Amino acid sequence: MTAVLVFAIVLLLAVLVSERAECSVLSTAVLFLVAGFVVSDGMLGIVVMSPNDPAIAVLSELALFSVLFTDGMRVGLKDLTSAWQLPGRALFLGLPLTLVGTALLAHYVAGLPWLASFLLGEVLSPTDPVFAAAIVGREEVPARLRQLLNVESGLNDGLALPLVVILLAVAGEGDFHLASVAGEVMLGVVIGVLVPWTAIRLERTSFFSAHTTYAPLNAFAIGLLVFALASITHANVFLAAFAAGITVATVGPEVREAFHRFGELLAELLKLAALLVFGALMSPQFLMEIPWTGYAFAVLALLAVRPIAIGIALLGSRLGWREWVTAAWFGPKGFASVVFGLLVFKSGLPHGDEVFHLTAIVITGSILAHSSSDVLVASWLKANVPPEPASNEEHDQAF
Repeated sequence: MTAVLVFAIVLLLAVLVSERAECSVLSTAVLFLVAGFVVSDGMLGIVVMSPNDPAIAVLSELALFSVLFTDGMRVGLKDLTSAWQLPGRALFLGLPLTLVGTALLAHYVAGLPWLASFLLGEVLSPTDPVFAAAIVGREEVPARLRQLLNVESGLNDGLALPLVVILLAVAGEGDFHLASVAGEVMLGVVIGVLVPWTAIRLERTSFFSAHTTYAPLNAFAIGLLVFALASITHANVFLAAFAAGITVATVGPEVREAFHRFGELLAELLKLAALLVFGALMSPQFLMEIPWTGYAFAVLALLAVRPIAIGIALLGSRLGWREWVTAAWFGPKGFASVVFGLLVFKSGLPHGDEVFHLTAIVITGSILAHSSSDVLVASWLKANVPPEPASNEEHDQAF
């Protein structure tokens, strides 16, 4: 209950400063992260948590599920097929380059063995759709850049997850069963497609009809059912979430529209709660357990790997150089990496604890850097990037 009290106080404070945060470097995400650190063990000692706490895993999974579900609804199949060139570059070239670059740093700078290094690379390669929304939601940012960052952050969690699962299975003590892993992935996708498709089709029959009061709960009920079924059947919950979001956007755009505001607020609350808890893990003792090579790794992972990888991926894309710099810089890490890091930590693998510590420090640095720079970046773009032509024609052709 103490944690709930702290969350309520910080949430009220965040609401009171939210208007100012929209037009300054002040960030509500940073506010919750710092608040969690201040009340953590070794500081005020009000909220004491460890990575082994089951509540942390549950909250992180719920936050990531809600983020992937709502983000999937932003990128329906129609949206994906209408403009895939720039996001395709980021996903199919930038993502692998980020993975490999991070793994090389983890091995040669942080001193991890190769398997743990590639696990860490996979954990840290996705960008976070919630923190990317800080720049994507600003009208000052050119539409093609917003689309690039939004689609990339929405899809890369789902692309990274199967490889994390496979690497964990390969690194485990037991035999690796590819069929079992593939079955979990496929079942997650099937549940994510079948449940919303069936629910929306039923709602459109002459017998069923959702009243306007309950319309925003339609997608919520669908998401909750997908989460429960995927958990009970041991399907991949996160791929089920993203597949369900895309299906809702594709089959029932009116369901997406009704859920939009409610879903954003729900995801925001879960995000802020998870940030407070995550900050509470960042106790002084936790930070002191990370050697200087770990901090050097974190700095290079944020300032070198993502910018170089995306910079290479977007060469020749006809983006203006300021847009190119923004895309290379704005690759925030977040809940997907937290959940993936917890999966590694709880797997009991050798060096799993080191992987989680390095994951945590990179995410912390990313939240501080990216959540505090969105206003500055947007203003920089607004002042220097000319307006885009009114035509919707895609000028960023590709590969």
